[in-house]
Amino acid sequence: MRTWKFILAVVATITAGTPASAWDPQGHQLVGAIADQLLNANAKQQVAQILGFSLQVAAPWPDCVRSVVRQDKGAFDTYDYLPSPLHPEYRTPCTSFEVDAELKRMQDYAKRNWLNCTYIPGQIGQCHAAFHFADVAKQRGGYDRRYVGTGDHDVVSAINAAIAVLQDRPKATAPLSIKDKKEALFLLAHFVGDIHQPLHVGAVYLDQDGNQVDPDDTGLDASTETQGGNAIKDGTGTRPADWNLHSEWDHVPDTWGPPPDAAILADAGTVAPTAGPIKGWAAIWASDTVMAAGDAFNGLRFAGPSGKWTVQFPDGYDATEQTIKRKQLAKGGARLAQLLNAIWP
Repeated sequence: MRTWKFILAVVATITAGTPASAWDPQGHQLVGAIADQLLNANAKQQVAQILGFSLQVAAPWPDCVRSVVRQDKGAFDTYDYLPSPLHPEYRTPCTSFEVDAELKRMQDYAKRNWLNCTYIPGQIGQCHAAFHFADVAKQRGGYDRRYVGTGDHDVVSAINAAIAVLQDRPKATAPLSIKDKKEALFLLAHFVGDIHQPLHVGAVYLDQDGNQVDPDDTGLDASTETQGGNAIKDGTGTRPADWNLHSEWDHVPDTWGPPPDAAILADAGTVAPTAGPIKGWAAIWASDTVMAAGDAFNGLRFAGPSGKWTVQFPDGYDATEQTIKRKQLAKGGARLAQLLNAIWP
């Protein structure tokens, strides 16, 4: 039985076709580690008491939940945590949650959030892997719920749902099901990182030949979806075989932390407070990230055919990419701390 489950998990991982997570595990841990150092005393106490983990440890949790697999057992279904053996590096930050109580929490979260959205066209379920992103066309220059690529299961809505739970408004979370404040903190530690990864909020839409199109002007054609850059491969031959444009932006160099290096922590300390009521902060952050995505896409040249797009990079792109990444990671950590400090002043 154990062998059968193992094989099923491998097949599910290969065939799911779900978009990649924003930042790699190290990037999420870095965002959490920055926030850990910027919390006020009360917020730090609340996080320790409710969450039981540092934000650094907690931040990868929603990606760990992606390893929960639904299995049809005839009269009933089970939800089993089965990490893919193809990517053992993604399991490493999840080991803190591989104890009975935390395993049950991940399985329960996946079960409650399996069917509560439209996530993968033509496929039912796996909504536990949704809520991490939006796909706002880069031409928009900001986030608005009127735009293509937004919805009630995007990352802005997910952050607002988690905030509602921490503010004792649990009925304001639909369609996302959040069990309690601990779960809300797990989600915020991750989703605030997600909302600062440029390709997890801003998107490029391409036609059959790789020309950029604007779905808010022309209407959305499913064939123009690049899945946050996951459907765009390297056209230079310089990246690994399994590389795509999204994974280019996920990667965080080991030397950056955690713990955060002095420079990125100093940058986080200069991030200005977000104006207005907390309920509007996620949309403001998303708009800021759409602008960063515009910079990320600047100078890139795409080619078709549809579904097999490739990208060419301009000279100096690597340096520009590193600068944007560091800035966005610093913002993510600072704003996560600002949010929790505002909830628990």
